[in-house]
Amino acid sequence: MGYAYRIYDQFGQYFITCTVNQWVDVFTRRTYIDILLASIRHCQQHKGLKVYAWVVMTNHIHMIISSDKEKLSDIIRDFKKFTSSRIVAAIKENMKESRKSWLLWLLKKEDKVIFWQEGYHGEEIRTQSFFDTKITYIHMNPVRAGIVEKEEEYMYSSCGDYYGTRKGLLELADS
Repeated sequence: MGYAYRIYDQFGQYFITCTVNQWVDVFTRRTYIDILLASIRHCQQHKGLKVYAWVVMTNHIHMIISSDKEKLSDIIRDFKKFTSSRIVAAIKENMKESRKSWLLWLLKKEDKVIFWQEGYHGEEIRTQSFFDTKITYIHMNPVRAGIVEKEEEYMYSSCGDYYGTRKGLLELADS
């Protein structure tokens, strides 16, 4: 992990990106997204994770997060470790998964799970302007990807909460 992307203030607010190994489109199935979101909720309830904005794309996630309890880098490490093993197990158990052999071939090497790329590209948020820029970036991701025309239409993000159009799938911390 490069110098610019380390978490120095363990209780600061950061924009992070976690990318699936080889940019594999795993989060095209609700089952795997549900595991991801449940793990984030667990970290919120038990580890002090605060989520300010988020989006789940087909092969990566973006979040603005902080912690008021455990070290942020420890939370991210545990989150990635848990979701890696749980999602790969879900792929293995999913009888309807048409890409099972291919996904397991890409995400496992000699019985070792390699689900996430190394690192999480953490950028500390120190100003309201940078915070606002990253929220726009997060919420516009599905639009730039051509998934939706309007950012508030995408259900796997915090945009609906920000626009007041619907309650999102994760609890958001006050910014």
